[in-house]
Amino acid sequence: MSSSENISDERIAAMLARESDMFIQRNTRSRQLAEESRLHLLNGVPMFWMIDWETSFPLFIEKAVGVDLVDADGNSYIDFCLGDTGAMFGHSPRPVAEALRRQARLGLTTMMPSPDAPVVGRLLTERFHLPFWQIAATASDANRSVLRWCRAVTGRKNILVFNGCYHGAVDETFVSRAADGTSLRDPGLVGEPRDLTAFTKVVEFNDVDALEAALAPEDVACVLAEPVMTNCGMVLPAEGFHDALRRITRKTGTLLIMDETHCMSSGPGGYSGTFGLEPDAIVLGKPIAGGVPAAAYGFSALIAGRISAFLAARPSGHSGIGTTLSGSALQLAMMRLVLETYLTSRTFEPLLTLAERLETGLSRIIRKHKAPWHVVRVGARVEFMCTPIPPRNGRDALAAIHRPIDRAVHHYLLNRGIVITPFHNMMLVCPATRRSHVDALVAGVEGCLGELRAA
Repeated sequence: MSSSENISDERIAAMLARESDMFIQRNTRSRQLAEESRLHLLNGVPMFWMIDWETSFPLFIEKAVGVDLVDADGNSYIDFCLGDTGAMFGHSPRPVAEALRRQARLGLTTMMPSPDAPVVGRLLTERFHLPFWQIAATASDANRSVLRWCRAVTGRKNILVFNGCYHGAVDETFVSRAADGTSLRDPGLVGEPRDLTAFTKVVEFNDVDALEAALAPEDVACVLAEPVMTNCGMVLPAEGFHDALRRITRKTGTLLIMDETHCMSSGPGGYSGTFGLEPDAIVLGKPIAGGVPAAAYGFSALIAGRISAFLAARPSGHSGIGTTLSGSALQLAMMRLVLETYLTSRTFEPLLTLAERLETGLSRIIRKHKAPWHVVRVGARVEFMCTPIPPRNGRDALAAIHRPIDRAVHHYLLNRGIVITPFHNMMLVCPATRRSHVDALVAGVEGCLGELRAA
């Protein structure tokens, strides 16, 4: 029997074999495009992760509008992945398309601020309650920059992250915690020669005692955290954890960064705004510019003051912070559009209602089929996990991932016109999502689960 209890490995394998064959038969044009791509693209895709769907070859998408995808073979899909949050407000909605068209006539990048700059700064402050901001090209860049600023103003070299975290392509965060408590560099990290554990401490999420012990020497510049862990499934903060995190970081002079890139789905002010967290810095990425590559990071007035003092005293030379295309006119125009149009209570209210419907529907069918799974929701973000007990930390969440079941479920849904996130089982609701879309997803999961659980 498999580790997901009462779902036999044989039944999982049979479903995956059948659905893989069906996928190949449905997608002859995508298969041809994949073969052509392999001639000149590494691994046959423009970006390495595009093979993480674990299908025989990637789907090639010709059109994406709202939640509707059409692939190269003309197959239609309802999209709940939404670019793994990059298209959190839907694919190419009309306001986004119009803003792109308008800015294209005015210029894309000049390495000088556009008139949208003060408006974007004000809107970021209003939504996320930090007064000073910078623009970056990606959330990875933003996280790298924030870590540098925190080390600069504190004079400390170390950072702390949580086991199982994800903060983009920031090398120093690819550190995990072994069962015996030792820190390990992620073995999958490509081409990194440094000992990343030299300056990165790692503890388990929700472990207040371990956090306090790690910060006690007062040698950690900052804690970089997601308010909810999202890349190993979803791990919710235990009651009182964020209060303890804030109290301990303040006591030890450690700065607290909230990476809200995946948690912006919580509400107009992200998770921090929705639940009243008080970080020293916030990182925003992916959907902040409607799908155009952009990110932002903000600081409290106190930290901004320390940065100004540091800059006034530093020697001349390159800062190592910022890239040429960061803060472009295009990014600012699109961020303004998203902040004014989508990061509002009016937009989020129906999203949260639909996400709750999805959560309720999935929970109902899990109970109906007596599956040892559970469902978790954070705002407009929903996930089901193949374990009956919600994980308390990254180690528990990673141990609960059941790749054969996930692959079978993802293939089953793709062949029935439904897309969820390939890395795990994350689903997003966006302004273009309708009740009928949610109901189709619930029905798809029920058909798959019913077959897997059949006696």
